[in-house]
Amino acid sequence: MRIEKCYFCSSPCYPGHGVLFVRNDSKQFRFCRSKCHRNFNKKRNPRKVAWTKAYRKTRGKELAVDSTFEFEKRRNRPVKYDRDLMGKTIMAMQRVQEIKSKREERFHANRMKDAKVIKKKQARVEIEKSIELLAPAVAKREEVMRTVVDKARERIAAKKRQNRQKIKSMDEN
Repeated sequence: MRIEKCYFCSSPCYPGHGVLFVRNDSKQFRFCRSKCHRNFNKKRNPRKVAWTKAYRKTRGKELAVDSTFEFEKRRNRPVKYDRDLMGKTIMAMQRVQEIKSKREERFHANRMKDAKVIKKKQARVEIEKSIELLAPAVAKREEVMRTVVDKARERIAAKKRQNRQKIKSMDEN
């Protein structure tokens, strides 16, 4: 029993599920559901369809290059059953999965770090544009802007202090 990958979206295709299309040159294409099969028949490129793994990898939303992907490659060489070997293989698979999940989390955190800065800039611009809604009168505009900026500076200073304390505690350990 083997869990194949969908040719179009790269999701798992379990035995007895999905569609298998065999082209005239005897190349096999597995699809997890009819949605993927229809898109393949419409000659759509998986790298341009937003919900596929290929799209996410080409846009930099998921890890594209990692050494853990080597373990997922399909191997057609039959191996004689050995209980000890199977036990070690399962343990190695679990360890590789842990490493892969940690790397994905780190990748996502690094990607979102830049997004936070951009969101803050957009929020500041939005506040500056519609400051009249925040302030009870136009005359108090400068005062409101000063308080907003001061509070933002206080929050940034507090975060910097927390980061310094974390670094010091890590250095002490």
